Amino acid sequence: MAIKRKSKLRASKAAKSSTAKLGPTKIAIIEDAEATGDVAAAYDFWRAGSGRRQVPGIIKCFGARPDFLRQVIEFSNTVHFSEGHLSRRHKEMIASHVSFLNRCPY
Repeated sequence: MAIKRKSKLRASKAAKSSTAKLGPTKIAIIEDAEATGDVAAAYDFWRAGSGRRQVPGIIKCFGARPDFLRQVIEFSNTVHFSEGHLSRRHKEMIASHVSFLNRCPY
């Protein structure tokens, strides 16, 4: 029984170390400082709609496709953040917690 636990622990450590070499994500993230042209415009579009200054990672992961990013933002605003039983703040808190539980880096 102890041998199985040790081998599982070793496998878990090996998986973590290989993930660290790859970086936090496999998706190229375009940071605010690097954003130009359509990407910068899409980030500004998100900021204008959200009222927040810092663009979250989940938005940045679509930066390689700014045309699609705008569609994602519009869809998200319509479906996720429209008025309903829960406020936008509560919906974002739930989404953040689910991302944490799924170990999502963005």
